[in-house]
Amino acid sequence: MDYIIAKSDKSDKSADKADYHLMGIFADKVTNHIDKKVGKSTINTIICSIKNNEISGEIGDYQIFDDNGIASKVVVFGLGEKKKFSPIILNRAVSLVIKKIAKTSAKTLSINSRNIVSSNLTTSAQQLIIAIESSFYKFSLKKIENKVKLKKCIFLSDNKMSTSDFNNMVKISKSISSGISLAKDLGNTPPNICTPLFLSNEAKKLQKINKSIKVKILDEKKMKSLGMGSLLSVSQGSKQPAKFVIIEYLPQKNKKPIVLVGKGITFDTGGISLKPASTMDEMKFDMSGAGSVIGTMFACAKMKSKTNVVGILACAENMPGSQATRPGDVVKSMSGLTIEILNTDAEGRLVLCDALTYAKRYKPKYMLDMATLTGACLVGLGKYPSGLFSNDQKLADLIKKSADKTGDRVWQLPLYDDYFAELKTNFADIQNIGGRYGGAITAAAFLAKFTEDIKWAHLDIAGTAWETGENKGSTGRPVGLLVDFLLSNQ
Repeated sequence: MDYIIAKSDKSDKSADKADYHLMGIFADKVTNHIDKKVGKSTINTIICSIKNNEISGEIGDYQIFDDNGIASKVVVFGLGEKKKFSPIILNRAVSLVIKKIAKTSAKTLSINSRNIVSSNLTTSAQQLIIAIESSFYKFSLKKIENKVKLKKCIFLSDNKMSTSDFNNMVKISKSISSGISLAKDLGNTPPNICTPLFLSNEAKKLQKINKSIKVKILDEKKMKSLGMGSLLSVSQGSKQPAKFVIIEYLPQKNKKPIVLVGKGITFDTGGISLKPASTMDEMKFDMSGAGSVIGTMFACAKMKSKTNVVGILACAENMPGSQATRPGDVVKSMSGLTIEILNTDAEGRLVLCDALTYAKRYKPKYMLDMATLTGACLVGLGKYPSGLFSNDQKLADLIKKSADKTGDRVWQLPLYDDYFAELKTNFADIQNIGGRYGGAITAAAFLAKFTEDIKWAHLDIAGTAWETGENKGSTGRPVGLLVDFLLSNQ
């Protein structure tokens, strides 16, 4: 969709008449932001409907009015309580309306941004565009799809912003949205298609987006020569060979990169420690960490970001074949640490530890890993925030700042020394699971063992990477958070 900006008063004649004009209203029902371009009779009807409590202002509430001014129809929709308004509420409220309009034959939208967009036009308008673009997302393997007819969106605003600045903001917003959609597509792709080879080929495609992108893929022979025994212990039960993918985007010389590491388990049966059959199909989403790295790299490449960033994907399939790793096996990681594997379903940390060790060679400014790592995180935090762990509080605070800004929420959990003690074993340097309780934390403690002297953070996205039930599918999280973090910490 194309986006243009215009003034909200009658002095600006540049904006075409739209099919639908959107106007958000809070639960306080204040109407002093109604556009002067809306027909007088329509304004009177809207105000009358509000006074008669026909419009509540609650999220999900909307009414459509015929208009003879700014548009053919005006849609007044609820934004909820003003004091609770946030990027999350913005996305929820706008998406509900846009999805309905997208089903019509409408081609042009205009939006009253006075309620929706704050004084920081760039940030809030960016979130609005991402919300609009995300509303159109639909995954399908069908050859023929009904295309959305909406082609143009007009921002009516009182804020002063040059056309060039607005267009740049739109470019960034659409790049982020495309990155989120790509991450969703990868997550939603069936596991018989989305294999480690498939993910590595998707990473290769990034080179066509931006010539500054360099992609290198290591096969199992090369991984073995590097000593990645921990990662290879996960893939050895599958016919699908593991792939280790390095995506370099280094537009600035002599500047330390931020390294993003993604867990890419394309399907997780649990291995010999087999998972229950119920909902096992959702284990196709176990590569969502790697998918979010590809989506983030895509967004950076598309917008031609100046941030040096390296993406690393540890891709494997965890199957219970005759060559599969057994509980009780001891393997040697790339770092040299030996690991006793007590549960083969705790495989994500086994591929990540070698990836984190490899990532150190870039001497990163920061290193972040994303992984659908533990069901314990979902039990503890639910499906709303991702679990955040870090060995550096300043880094954790920067991530939380981007989370608040984008609505891609996180919640920090501790890494006390007590948790590390649970990983001791008589048979190796470390074991791959802790005790019965605090599973998300002991998993993070395991990873922390491989990140010494590096400012590192871990995002456990087991509860946030996909939705279940009626809206089952990938969420594309935490691409929005990661891109904001990269742009804010260049």
